[in-house]
Amino acid sequence: MKKDLIAIDMDGTLLNPERKVTEEVKQAIHEAKQAGIKIVLCTGRPYPGVTAYLKELDLQNEGDYVITYNGALVQKSDTEEIISQHTMTHADYSTLEKAARESGVHFHAIRNDGIYTPNKNIGKYSVLESFINEVPLFYSAPEEMDAQTPYNKMMMIDEEPLLEAAIAQLPKALWDKYTILRSEPFFLEFLNKKANKGIALEDLANSLNIPRERVMSIGDGGNDVHMIEYAGTGVAMGNAKDVVKDVADAFTTSNAENGVAKAIRDFAL
Repeated sequence: MKKDLIAIDMDGTLLNPERKVTEEVKQAIHEAKQAGIKIVLCTGRPYPGVTAYLKELDLQNEGDYVITYNGALVQKSDTEEIISQHTMTHADYSTLEKAARESGVHFHAIRNDGIYTPNKNIGKYSVLESFINEVPLFYSAPEEMDAQTPYNKMMMIDEEPLLEAAIAQLPKALWDKYTILRSEPFFLEFLNKKANKGIALEDLANSLNIPRERVMSIGDGGNDVHMIEYAGTGVAMGNAKDVVKDVADAFTTSNAENGVAKAIRDFAL
């Protein structure tokens, strides 16, 4: 069936192992746009971490959209007008900061103005998140945080063995209350229960009157599972985690082998 919208994850999917968009992938995206297909980047990154790629791919025109914070925010990429948004509160911050502290892992929370960590020994993965996404990183004690400012997402971040141990300790109440995603071996993300890439993609498709059968999604990580399940055609990258491959409708090559370009040409063009 013809596709009207293609949602593409970034890290591990759109970007090759050197975090670049290859010319082959750029050309396939251009061909899809020429065919009238909307291309939507759908990522766990904050908006500032996406803007350079939107510009590079010419996806900041009228009628272009972007999904960030793993689905917590859907907006027009030219005007930044919000289509849907599901944020978290200071009460959520207090709950999750305490859980991270008790589990012995680093923690940070992301607002529109930057990344905030309560850890004086700032974790290297908080620094990585700041560097990759070009978002400022601040140290702020929990009691110094503004109780009125909403958060887009919060993260426990640490070495894989430490994070594994923390996940094993998480009480069921947290799993029930939040959308919890393992986006990288060192990232555990917490979002509003109404936020994930699948819900965001559904919100956007509905706003554009595009049936799910005409939606395709391409991803590789645990945070892509919901959008792979939602789309009429969910495509797993060759380098995708097993949890993604288990729910995918189709498969492509890895991000080192222009997998996005192949998926677009095989299943949409």
